[in-house]
Amino acid sequence: MILEHDGKTPKIEASARIAPNAVICGDVTIGPNSSIGFGAVITAESGKVTIGKNCVVMDTAVIRGVRNNPVLIADNVMIGPRAYLVGCTVDGEAFLATGATVFSGARIGRNAEVRINAIVHLRTVLPQDATVPLGWIAIGDPAHILPPEKHDEIWAIQKELDFPKYVFGIDRAPPGGTIMPSVMPRYARALKHWHEGDREIGG
Repeated sequence: MILEHDGKTPKIEASARIAPNAVICGDVTIGPNSSIGFGAVITAESGKVTIGKNCVVMDTAVIRGVRNNPVLIADNVMIGPRAYLVGCTVDGEAFLATGATVFSGARIGRNAEVRINAIVHLRTVLPQDATVPLGWIAIGDPAHILPPEKHDEIWAIQKELDFPKYVFGIDRAPPGGTIMPSVMPRYARALKHWHEGDREIGG
Protein backbone atom coordinates (compact mmCIF):
# COMPACT_ATOMS: atom_id res chain seq x y z
CA MET A 1 0.00 0.00 0.00
CA ILE A 2 1.42 3.35 -1.06
CA LEU A 3 0.10 6.34 0.89
CA GLU A 4 0.30 10.07 0.43
CA HIS A 5 0.94 11.67 3.82
CA ASP A 6 1.03 15.36 4.66
CA GLY A 7 0.85 16.13 0.94
CA LYS A 8 3.94 14.05 0.13
CA THR A 9 4.06 10.84 -1.89
CA PRO A 10 6.76 8.13 -1.88
CA LYS A 11 9.38 8.21 -4.64
CA ILE A 12 10.21 4.64 -5.61
CA GLU A 13 12.67 3.72 -8.34
CA ALA A 14 11.13 1.55 -11.03
CA SER A 15 13.68 -1.22 -10.43
CA ALA A 16 12.81 -1.50 -6.72
CA ARG A 17 10.61 -4.36 -5.51
CA ILE A 18 7.78 -3.56 -3.09
CA ALA A 19 5.84 -6.52 -1.62
CA PRO A 20 2.07 -6.18 -2.14
CA ASN A 21 1.28 -5.87 1.56
CA ALA A 22 4.15 -3.55 2.48
CA VAL A 23 3.13 -0.04 3.57
CA ILE A 24 5.09 2.95 2.24
CA CYS A 25 3.78 6.24 3.63
CA GLY A 26 4.72 9.85 2.91
CA ASP A 27 8.09 11.43 2.16
CA VAL A 28 9.91 8.15 1.50
CA THR A 29 12.55 7.62 -1.21
CA ILE A 30 13.57 4.09 -2.20
CA GLY A 31 16.57 3.67 -4.48
CA PRO A 32 17.28 1.37 -7.43
CA ASN A 33 17.23 -2.41 -7.01
CA SER A 34 16.12 -2.22 -3.38
CA SER A 35 13.60 -4.73 -2.02
CA ILE A 36 10.90 -4.11 0.59
CA GLY A 37 9.49 -7.36 2.02
CA PHE A 38 6.06 -8.61 2.99
CA GLY A 39 4.45 -6.72 5.86
CA ALA A 40 7.23 -4.14 6.10
CA VAL A 41 6.21 -0.62 7.13
CA ILE A 42 8.17 2.44 6.04
CA THR A 43 6.59 5.67 7.20
CA ALA A 44 7.78 9.26 7.06
CA GLU A 45 5.64 10.05 10.07
CA SER A 46 7.03 13.51 10.73
CA GLY A 47 10.49 13.12 9.17
CA LYS A 48 11.78 11.91 5.83
CA VAL A 49 12.98 8.35 5.07
CA THR A 50 15.63 7.78 2.38
CA ILE A 51 16.76 4.28 1.40
CA GLY A 52 19.64 3.90 -1.03
CA LYS A 53 20.28 1.37 -3.77
CA ASN A 54 20.61 -2.40 -3.41
CA CYS A 55 19.09 -2.42 0.07
CA VAL A 56 17.00 -5.30 1.41
CA VAL A 57 14.33 -4.53 4.01
CA MET A 58 12.98 -7.90 5.04
CA ASP A 59 9.49 -8.98 6.04
CA THR A 60 7.79 -7.13 8.93
CA ALA A 61 10.62 -4.63 9.47
CA VAL A 62 9.49 -1.14 10.55
CA ILE A 63 11.29 2.08 9.61
CA ARG A 64 9.98 5.45 10.88
CA GLY A 65 11.21 8.94 10.15
CA VAL A 66 10.36 11.40 12.92
CA ARG A 67 10.62 15.14 13.53
CA ASN A 68 14.25 16.30 13.82
CA ASN A 69 15.40 12.75 13.06
CA PRO A 70 14.93 11.66 9.45
CA VAL A 71 16.06 8.18 8.48
CA LEU A 72 18.93 7.84 6.03
CA ILE A 73 19.94 4.34 4.91
CA ALA A 74 22.91 4.23 2.56
CA ASP A 75 23.59 1.67 -0.21
CA ASN A 76 23.93 -2.11 0.17
CA VAL A 77 22.32 -2.34 3.60
CA MET A 78 20.45 -5.38 4.95
CA ILE A 79 17.64 -4.86 7.47
CA GLY A 80 16.35 -8.13 8.87
CA PRO A 81 12.82 -9.27 9.67
CA ARG A 82 11.22 -7.67 12.74
CA ALA A 83 13.91 -5.00 12.85
CA TYR A 84 12.75 -1.60 14.13
CA LEU A 85 14.49 1.63 13.10
CA VAL A 86 13.37 5.11 14.09
CA GLY A 87 15.04 8.42 13.30
CA CYS A 88 18.52 7.01 12.61
CA THR A 89 21.33 6.94 10.03
CA VAL A 90 22.76 3.68 8.67
CA ASP A 91 25.94 3.88 6.63
CA GLY A 92 26.69 1.64 3.65
CA GLU A 93 27.23 -2.12 3.83
CA ALA A 94 25.78 -2.34 7.35
CA PHE A 95 23.94 -5.49 8.46
CA LEU A 96 21.02 -5.24 10.90
CA ALA A 97 19.83 -8.72 11.79
CA THR A 98 16.45 -10.12 12.82
CA GLY A 99 14.87 -8.11 15.61
CA ALA A 100 17.57 -5.42 15.71
CA THR A 101 16.40 -2.10 17.19
CA VAL A 102 17.93 1.30 16.42
CA PHE A 103 16.62 4.40 18.19
CA SER A 104 16.36 8.12 17.34
CA GLY A 105 19.55 10.04 16.75
CA ALA A 106 21.68 6.89 16.44
CA ARG A 107 24.22 6.32 13.69
CA ILE A 108 25.38 2.92 12.46
CA GLY A 109 28.85 3.05 10.91
CA ARG A 110 29.87 1.57 7.60
CA ASN A 111 30.12 -2.22 7.54
CA ALA A 112 28.88 -2.47 11.14
CA GLU A 113 26.76 -5.40 12.32
CA VAL A 114 23.86 -5.27 14.76
CA ARG A 115 23.09 -8.92 15.41
CA ILE A 116 19.85 -10.71 16.36
CA ASN A 117 17.77 -8.79 18.93
CA ALA A 118 20.59 -6.33 19.63
CA ILE A 119 19.88 -2.67 20.42
CA VAL A 120 21.56 0.57 19.38
CA HIS A 121 20.21 3.12 21.81
CA LEU A 122 19.18 6.74 21.50
CA ARG A 123 21.88 9.12 20.19
CA THR A 124 24.45 6.31 20.05
CA VAL A 125 27.25 6.33 17.48
CA LEU A 126 28.34 2.83 16.46
CA PRO A 127 31.68 3.09 14.64
CA GLN A 128 32.65 1.58 11.32
CA ASP A 129 33.18 -2.21 11.40
CA ALA A 130 31.75 -2.52 14.95
CA THR A 131 29.65 -5.52 16.01
CA VAL A 132 26.86 -5.57 18.59
CA PRO A 133 26.53 -9.24 19.61
CA LEU A 134 23.23 -11.13 19.90
CA GLY A 135 21.00 -9.41 22.44
CA TRP A 136 23.63 -6.86 23.52
CA ILE A 137 23.18 -3.08 23.78
CA ALA A 138 25.27 -0.32 22.22
CA ILE A 139 24.87 2.96 24.05
CA GLY A 140 26.54 6.37 24.02
CA ASP A 141 28.95 8.34 21.86
CA PRO A 142 31.39 6.73 21.52
CA ALA A 143 29.37 3.55 21.86
CA HIS A 144 29.80 1.25 24.84
CA ILE A 145 28.80 -2.29 23.78
CA LEU A 146 27.46 -4.14 26.80
CA PRO A 147 25.59 -7.36 27.65
CA PRO A 148 22.06 -6.89 29.02
CA GLU A 149 23.04 -8.05 32.52
CA LYS A 150 25.16 -4.88 32.88
CA HIS A 151 21.97 -2.97 33.60
CA ASP A 152 23.43 -0.48 36.10
CA GLU A 153 26.25 0.46 33.72
CA ILE A 154 23.80 0.78 30.81
CA TRP A 155 21.40 2.89 32.87
CA ALA A 156 24.16 5.26 33.98
CA ILE A 157 24.79 6.13 30.31
CA GLN A 158 21.15 5.88 29.22
CA LYS A 159 19.93 8.30 31.88
CA GLU A 160 22.27 11.02 30.58
CA LEU A 161 20.95 10.54 27.03
CA ASP A 162 17.56 11.71 28.43
CA PHE A 163 14.99 9.79 26.38
CA PRO A 164 11.92 11.71 27.71
CA LYS A 165 13.39 15.12 26.84
CA TYR A 166 14.88 14.06 23.50
CA VAL A 167 11.81 12.21 22.20
CA PHE A 168 8.85 13.85 23.96
CA GLY A 169 10.25 17.20 25.09
CA ILE A 170 9.47 16.69 28.79
CA ASP A 171 11.48 16.11 31.93
CA ARG A 172 11.94 12.60 33.30
CA ALA A 173 9.53 11.74 36.10
CA PRO A 174 10.95 11.61 39.64
CA PRO A 175 11.71 8.17 41.10
CA GLY A 176 8.49 6.20 41.44
CA GLY A 177 6.67 8.52 39.03
CA THR A 178 5.72 8.12 35.38
CA ILE A 179 5.42 10.37 32.34
CA MET A 180 2.86 8.10 30.67
CA PRO A 181 -0.42 9.83 31.72
CA SER A 182 0.81 13.16 30.36
CA VAL A 183 2.63 11.87 27.25
CA MET A 184 0.35 9.15 25.88
CA PRO A 185 -2.87 11.18 25.38
CA ARG A 186 -0.89 13.87 23.57
CA TYR A 187 1.03 11.37 21.46
CA ALA A 188 -2.10 9.40 20.48
CA ARG A 189 -3.86 12.64 19.43
CA ALA A 190 -0.82 13.69 17.40
CA LEU A 191 -0.66 10.35 15.55
CA LYS A 192 -4.35 10.58 14.72
CA HIS A 193 -3.95 14.15 13.49
CA TRP A 194 -0.82 13.38 11.44
CA HIS A 195 -2.52 10.52 9.59
CA GLU A 196 -6.06 11.87 9.17
CA GLY A 197 -5.39 13.04 5.63
CA ASP A 198 -3.46 9.99 4.40
CA ARG A 199 -4.59 8.88 0.95
CA GLU A 200 -3.90 5.60 -0.79
CA ILE A 201 -2.35 6.23 -4.19
CA GLY A 202 -1.47 2.73 -5.32
CA GLY A 203 0.29 -0.47 -4.42
